[in-house]
Amino acid sequence: MVEGLGQLKGSPSRAYLAGLKVLMGLCWTLTYLLIIRRGFVDQTVGIPLVSLATNISWEFIFAFVYPHGKTQRAVNAAWFGLDLVILWQLFQFGNTAGLPDGLFYLFVILTLVTASSLTLLITRHFQDWRGQYTAFGGNLLMSVLFITMLLDRGNLAGQSIYIALFKLLGTAISALAFYRYYAVPRIIPWLGLAIFIFDGIYLVMVYQQTIESGLSVWSRF
Repeated sequence: MVEGLGQLKGSPSRAYLAGLKVLMGLCWTLTYLLIIRRGFVDQTVGIPLVSLATNISWEFIFAFVYPHGKTQRAVNAAWFGLDLVILWQLFQFGNTAGLPDGLFYLFVILTLVTASSLTLLITRHFQDWRGQYTAFGGNLLMSVLFITMLLDRGNLAGQSIYIALFKLLGTAISALAFYRYYAVPRIIPWLGLAIFIFDGIYLVMVYQQTIESGLSVWSRF
């Protein structure tokens, strides 16, 4: 998310920026992998449907429709592949309302089409070929929906302290790189700050829920 994002501010070294990108990518990859693991362990899906749809849409569009640089494009494609695994988990475990399978599948597909269309329309309207608005906007939506998911479920199914922690770190590193080193629209740092606040709230809520459930906070991956 921090590759080729406009004019640089200051004179950070290429090695330093590369290190930030690697660290951000590692945090988000770990987030996806841990979500997938807990999904299989708990027989559930670890991302709310709307957030999953926006993730899949963004990663497909910026890997194949408006691809970033070679390295970031490969990362986006890898994340898209991981999201497909989570989508499979959604089809397997996500119909908690007991809808007929056909109606549930139709609802999921409609959500995916809507998210993809909105991502494309926003990208084209703002000529945001690097996906800054949709990346941070979708991330903020995810941060809020993770909190509502925890509240709705009332338990830690599909969730863990490590998922919360790596999601917070991945976005915080990316937001820091945008704010400190790139000339970006003013709204981007504010979106990054809002995400950090909601991610922090979610992290604390997961920690408290883990303690209240009598589970070990740091041994539950």
